[in-house]
Amino acid sequence: MSNGGIIGVINTPTTSVASGVWTLNEVLLARSQDIWPGQPVPLTANYLVVAGGGGAGGPENAVGGGGWYGGGGGAGGLRSTVTATGGGGTLETALTFVLATNYTVTVGAGGAGGAAASGTGNDGTNGNNSVFSSITSTGGGGGGGGGGNSAGRAGITGGSGGGGGAGDGGAGAAGTGTANQGFTGAVGTSNGQAGGGGGAGALGAVASARAKAAGVASSITGSSVTKGTGGSSYVHDAANIDGPANSGDGGDTSSTNNGNGRSGGSGVVILRYPDVFTISNPGGGLTLSTATVGTNKVTTVTAGTGNVSFA
Repeated sequence: MSNGGIIGVINTPTTSVASGVWTLNEVLLARSQDIWPGQPVPLTANYLVVAGGGGAGGPENAVGGGGWYGGGGGAGGLRSTVTATGGGGTLETALTFVLATNYTVTVGAGGAGGAAASGTGNDGTNGNNSVFSSITSTGGGGGGGGGGNSAGRAGITGGSGGGGGAGDGGAGAAGTGTANQGFTGAVGTSNGQAGGGGGAGALGAVASARAKAAGVASSITGSSVTKGTGGSSYVHDAANIDGPANSGDGGDTSSTNNGNGRSGGSGVVILRYPDVFTISNPGGGLTLSTATVGTNKVTTVTAGTGNVSFA
């Protein structure tokens, strides 16, 4: 083996370094022996960033029954580079990073459900944004409160829009979604039925459907996971729920006249990157876990605000 143009002892290349000047034949020989440096693996990361879901609107607190229901919460905005993204948009592009550099991560909390109130229920509150580096997903819109003798309250704009509340004086308008993140909610009615919140994968379910708007399925973890389902439209005597943790789901409408709207689910940030790299959380503040899937690592961040760094 040559000394790579260096005067002195033989200079043998390794898989990480080949100092000096080498002839083409020397390079080919080293490659055949698997001791020539290869191209470095690029540090790129695919992501699924889901914001917190919006809380459902509270119903009119009618004494003796006959209340008017609040709208379902909108799902948190969903942005993804794998399988599908929110709002029927085009898949986003993986990000490229630099080693030993801090990148911000925030997992958005779900919005609170609106309280029942005499005359007009309170609106649900929007979910909180989730962030990964330059990517921000917008919190889901809160559902509009039920209106009683007045019009139902409008759903609130968000990653996916909140559903409009029902009202004897008129239907609550639907909250709009955010382009490439989620869909608009459904309009309430003037016959007691509220509109469902928009989902990351579909428009809010119309009041009479008593259903949830679809979320988006992604295979970023190596298996299919669905996030960003809209909060239910009007459902009577049913087991309505808060959005589950790390789902980005909107909160359901209350199943009773006197019950409050249900809260939205918290968001999640999932990263997939080559397994030759290691991720850390300098300074703390994040709850995360990492698994190896094939030739990649998958890191799931379920709570907190802080930084991640790659090595």
